[in-house]
Amino acid sequence: MEAGSPRSGHGRADAGQERRAHEAAPATVAEAVAVQERLRPLADLVGPGPGRPATVAGLDVAYAQDGALLAAAVTVLDAATLEVVDRAVSVGRPAFDYVPGLFAFRELPALLAALDRLTTRPELLVCDGHGLAHPRRFGLACHLGVVTGLPAIGVGKTPLVGGWTGPGPRRGDSAPLVDGGEVVGRVLRTRDGVKPVFVSVGHRMGLDNAVDQVLALTPRYRLPETTRTADRLCRDALAAAG
Repeated sequence: MEAGSPRSGHGRADAGQERRAHEAAPATVAEAVAVQERLRPLADLVGPGPGRPATVAGLDVAYAQDGALLAAAVTVLDAATLEVVDRAVSVGRPAFDYVPGLFAFRELPALLAALDRLTTRPELLVCDGHGLAHPRRFGLACHLGVVTGLPAIGVGKTPLVGGWTGPGPRRGDSAPLVDGGEVVGRVLRTRDGVKPVFVSVGHRMGLDNAVDQVLALTPRYRLPETTRTADRLCRDALAAAG
């Protein structure tokens, strides 16, 4: 099967094993790339995923100015009211050097630690980053989804790969994000006349459903409420740690 092509039938049974295997962080770029290549076939890019999740989690990470410290935050929202019902943070040092395309390895241990501190298990993870729309088709949303077994999507502020035409100027207008002749996500307008966001599937979700979930999470602002609440929480945690 070609990299990035739709896959299903994996996830929950493999998640515990992959979570345990991931506790040993890669020591080199080559090892990290090998982990991505090994885990990539486990990502379910078909879904369809939860159509009406009761709870949705936002995940974000903030860095100290010198890059030596990070704070990872998870906020769990009631999907109907968008009120925060649970939250957790983890403060520590980046687990990997900054390497384009391998950013997940810097943040994943802290994000997993924050997820472990929740008392509510979310039905969907919304990452501030990308999933399939990644050079090796395995961004942070894919990685988190595979190692936790939870449905996950990525919502990026800026593109990592691909090109597009459009979308239109109105909220809900969208255009395919295409890389190497493959649709890897959707460029989505969440506010009239405001620059779009970049939605891609992570794990156990379909792209149409991912777009629907992002629109439900953006009733007033360009970015999902999941991202906005997690961003505030990780910045506050980082300020307190400093």
